[in-house]
Formats: sequence, structure tokens, C-alpha cells
Amino acid sequence: MANAKRDANNIPTLIAVLDSNGTTITRVTVNPTNNSLSVTDAATGTDYGPTRALKDENGVSTLMGVSSADGVTPVAIYVDSSGNLLVQST
Repeated sequence: MANAKRDANNIPTLIAVLDSNGTTITRVTVNPTNNSLSVTDAATGTDYGPTRALKDENGVSTLMGVSSADGVTPVAIYVDSSGNLLVQST
């Protein structure tokens, strides 16, 4: 498990669930040159079905969104093993 790092104001960084198992918490990565999120395009994770955000050892919640199908159902946001958010731009 990767705990969220904190900045000088004690604000936690982003963490999400690993796409390969739906339970391992991983830090979300950012390109330090242009401050952009690292993403993997057109990748999909398996639906492991967590409807509650997993938390690291310090109680920081992983990223969650809502279903595009109904706009209500909580859905975990996955990252790959490099910390890249999985996105679909097509």
C-alpha cells in the first residue's frame, strides 16, 4: 500500500486503486516538467465493484467518480502500475 504523500500544508496527494486487482492503493503520478497528470489512454480496468473509496493507513481516501450511465453510482478510478490514471479519450 502506498500512503498519500503530504505537502508543506499537510494536504494529501492523490491516490487511486490499482487496475490489476482493485485493492492495492497506488500514488497518482504527475509530469514534473509541465505539471500534467500521467495517463494511459484507451485503457480499461476490470470492474472490481468497490462502491466505497478505499483508504490508506492514514485515512486518506482513493479517487472516486460517478457512473457515466446514471450520474449517481460511485465508481473507483483506477491507475496502472506506474501511477498513470486510466482514461478513455476515444
